[in-house]
Amino acid sequence: MLKTERQGSLSIRAKSTITGWSFIIVAVLMIAAFYFYPMIQALILSFKTGRGVNLAYTGWSNYERLLTDKTFFTALKNTFIYLIVQVPIMIILALFISVLLNDSHLKFRGFFRTAIFLPCVTSLVAYSVVFKYMFGSGGLVNAMLMKLSIIQAPIEWITDPFWAKITIIIAITWRWTGYNMIFYLSALQNIDSSIYEAARIDGASSVKQFFRITIPMLKPIILFTSITSTIGTLQLFDEVLNITKGGPGNSTLSISQYIYNLSFKYTADFGYAATVSYSIVIIIIVLSLIQFRVAGDRK
Repeated sequence: MLKTERQGSLSIRAKSTITGWSFIIVAVLMIAAFYFYPMIQALILSFKTGRGVNLAYTGWSNYERLLTDKTFFTALKNTFIYLIVQVPIMIILALFISVLLNDSHLKFRGFFRTAIFLPCVTSLVAYSVVFKYMFGSGGLVNAMLMKLSIIQAPIEWITDPFWAKITIIIAITWRWTGYNMIFYLSALQNIDSSIYEAARIDGASSVKQFFRITIPMLKPIILFTSITSTIGTLQLFDEVLNITKGGPGNSTLSISQYIYNLSFKYTADFGYAATVSYSIVIIIIVLSLIQFRVAGDRK
């Protein structure tokens, strides 16, 4: 009888295992085919050199070239400028807006939430082109600033190296702030209101409540949005390509655009482009580990 019961329990386990795998096997195969296989092929490709499809294995030569490539280091510097300046501004702005829109006494909260979130669902190309014309020499931004007597002459937002970077930073901040705001807003709504009530009874001001309650409670979400924003900025492509095309003189060139240029704009060098691609992977891993170490929960 015991043997029969054991066989019955094993058959039930086997059936449940087969049922579970039947639900996920298609997804697993698709992820393996469309994510892991291309990643492995790109890694193999990074050890090859040649033009077009005429590639030959050359070992570490592409990685040696990477260490002496001035254009790569220019793109890397520009990308880190975007990362260091834009990500903190966007995270702080999204956090501030989410706290404001979480106020139950605020009228038209739904409208404001929708309006701020809408930019992140707009077409990347469409909004980039709109920004290009808005920030052009004779565009709306210069016209408004001159109308308000803030500037006397038009600012060359697109053709000046410094202001071109500012334009890119403004564009990606405008697009992705609402995306991060949604995460903070949903997390804020899960914080028990009795915690804030107890803090008010104890005499804590709104500022103290924000720094002593809100920020600690949102720590996991802040870490998550910081990592995803870092990854997104390191992969920055559409805005740079459509607004400034990497110019003037590579002053706004990002790593992703450099990979695109190596693959499709210049004489196709897919092996070296794959090498540059894996530099992003390494940078993302290192920065993510640092962020987990600095801000993550040790548990």
